[in-house]
Amino acid sequence: MEPFVSVYQGALGAGVDEVGRGPLAGDVVAAAVILDPEQPIAGLDDSKKLTEKKRDALFDEILEKAHSYCISRATVEEIDRINILQASLLAMTRAVDGLDVTPEHVWVDGNKIPAWSYPSESVVKGDSRVTAISAASILAKVTRDRELIALDAEYPGYGLAGHKGYPTKEHLAAIDKLGVTPIHRKSFGPVHNKLSQMDLF
Repeated sequence: MEPFVSVYQGALGAGVDEVGRGPLAGDVVAAAVILDPEQPIAGLDDSKKLTEKKRDALFDEILEKAHSYCISRATVEEIDRINILQASLLAMTRAVDGLDVTPEHVWVDGNKIPAWSYPSESVVKGDSRVTAISAASILAKVTRDRELIALDAEYPGYGLAGHKGYPTKEHLAAIDKLGVTPIHRKSFGPVHNKLSQMDLF
């Protein structure tokens, strides 16, 4: 991990991260984790740098060993209503508020901190610099990926299990051919444009 020295050195710090800001479909999912220093977890890193198999194994280990964790979200409807940045901050707030242990400090991945009362630090590239954020990123990504795989069966033809809702050529072609589903974010350009062509927006 890249070095990071926090102003907080206690044992009740929470890491929080979200996944799913860029996709055209599905909720944005956030997780918050307070790790247990008595039960260290080896191999924590930015979830995007890990294989699916490694993420799945770490997901189960985090659930087993974390002092506290919460996985939350903001829905597609909320994303369209308040915009993706605000929805991401909302999902993170829900995740930290949902912890069954109140954190003394929160490390937030990125450069924006939600409007809350927790003592906090924003950490750019935090998912590769703070283990609690790494753990949160793994919980959020595995949860969201599994949801998109399930949605692939509900909305066949879009390739959701493969691209997880991101705007790949395959996904854009499917939207053009099959139309917009209830899980698509209507405020996002390609989806909005398709609805405009259909005179539905």
